[in-house]
Amino acid sequence: MQRTFVMIKPNGVLNGLLGQIISRYETSGLSVSGIRIKNILKSEAEEFYGEHKGREFFNPLIEFMISGPTLLLVLQGHEAIAVARAINGATNPEDSLPGTIRYDYAPNTRMNVVHSSDSTESAERESSFWFKKEELVDYTISKNTAV
Repeated sequence: MQRTFVMIKPNGVLNGLLGQIISRYETSGLSVSGIRIKNILKSEAEEFYGEHKGREFFNPLIEFMISGPTLLLVLQGHEAIAVARAINGATNPEDSLPGTIRYDYAPNTRMNVVHSSDSTESAERESSFWFKKEELVDYTISKNTAV
């Protein structure tokens, strides 16, 4: 069982896409281990995206990320990192495949609706940035459970 971190950015939240996006992850077998909605502080955004400091897109990215609420998720399941990234599509929506989140909902690279971890190391670092270990739960989605 692998965990990954996913963030639904302000345009995903403000455009009412939370249910549709989370549904894509769940129908692909990923379960929600942690969830929180938050208005990110500027200092948090700058620290979280610190590896990009000095790049031309850094300040516009920070302003976008603090422009509205975000949904923070820790997802788990078999190959969670690769599954989430495939569901999200390429960073640049123009390079994304039809049916991916970014192809369907993202207007451009900066406002590409979702962020997700690209490795086990970044998944651990990013998850622990927003969540304490005791805030995460383990369960597997069962397709056989009667509702």
